[in-house]
Amino acid sequence: MLDGTAVQYNKRMKLIIDLSSAQAERLRHEAERLGLAPEDLARAALADLLATRDDDFKAVAERVLRKNEELYRRLA
Repeated sequence: MLDGTAVQYNKRMKLIIDLSSAQAERLRHEAERLGLAPEDLARAALADLLATRDDDFKAVAERVLRKNEELYRRLA
C-alpha cells in the first residue's frame, strides 16, 4: 500500500539484465546455434530454472549468491 492506496501488480514482468561482454557473446552464440533470439533463450533458461524443484532452486540460488558475494558487497 502506498498512502493507503492498494497497489496492483501486473502478472508479467520485464527485466533488464546486465551481462558482461563475454556472457552476452555466449548468449548470442548459443541462441544462434539453437535458432533462437537471445531474449527467447534467456526467457527459456529462466523458466527452466524457476520450474525446478524448490530444493534444487534453493541450492542453485545459494551457490550463485556465494559465488558473487564479494561483488554484491562491493555494490552495496
